[in-house]
Amino acid sequence: MDDLTSFQLYLQQELNFSSNSIDAYLRDIKRLRQFLLTIQSNTSNCDRAQLEQHVVELHDLGLSPRSIARVISSIRNYFDFLIKEGARTNNPSELLESPRLSKKLPEVLEPEEVQAMIDCIDLSAVGGERDKAILELMYSSGPRVSEVLDLETQHIYFEDGLIIFTGKGNKQRLVPVGRSALNQMNRYLTHIRNHHDVSRESEALFFLNNRGKRLSRTHVFNLVKRTALLAGIKRNVSPHTLRHSFATSLVERGADLRAVQQMLGHVSITTTEIYTHLDREYLKEIVQQFHPRS
Repeated sequence: MDDLTSFQLYLQQELNFSSNSIDAYLRDIKRLRQFLLTIQSNTSNCDRAQLEQHVVELHDLGLSPRSIARVISSIRNYFDFLIKEGARTNNPSELLESPRLSKKLPEVLEPEEVQAMIDCIDLSAVGGERDKAILELMYSSGPRVSEVLDLETQHIYFEDGLIIFTGKGNKQRLVPVGRSALNQMNRYLTHIRNHHDVSRESEALFFLNNRGKRLSRTHVFNLVKRTALLAGIKRNVSPHTLRHSFATSLVERGADLRAVQQMLGHVSITTTEIYTHLDREYLKEIVQQFHPRS
């Protein structure tokens, strides 16, 4: 077994990374290996200066700071793995500096805009009840698209108003759901989902396509884009916009940041702290609009 295959298993089994992250890490290490070959070096004897040279090359190629930061993370994890395997005694990437990432404020929607999107769904159309339930859920609880698609019926507690989402690294979290979303989800379950001819591999899933199979990511993205366009929203709206809007609505109304972190499934509080910037902008607007000396 070559070391890249072993590294893949390490990421999967020990670090519990998602398949998308594993694919990205493997691509990064393959690109590092190709670079080291051009300077007559390899991962067993390269030093920090050579790694810094590689990072400079990536910058010159036009990679974004965020992409370069991920590459550095890939490299660090790879050399940690080599140390565990006994292939190296030190990690030359330890002092590599990651580029500073600008905290771009995410696009958010007002509650009235989300309602306008929901109102654009034709409930008489095939899939209408399901699509309304999806939008209601995404704004009510802030799940990722993958968490919506992976949601199992057994993990919805209608009477308690709670849902278990399975997030990155298969970590589960319990999240409250608004009554409006629960009512629509129950309507979809009772009148549509329970009458589906469901394929065996999709029996546990709550949201299904019209053939009784797993719903695709493309469907959810197209649903959000289409309803935003019909609602007359000119900004760039994606499923993640609903997640941001959920979090922003909570923070603007005084929700504890730790509670929002837990509901979003963020590992680090720093990821959630971007919403404090949104909150500050909101507070500035309030002062400018209502204070007599603004």
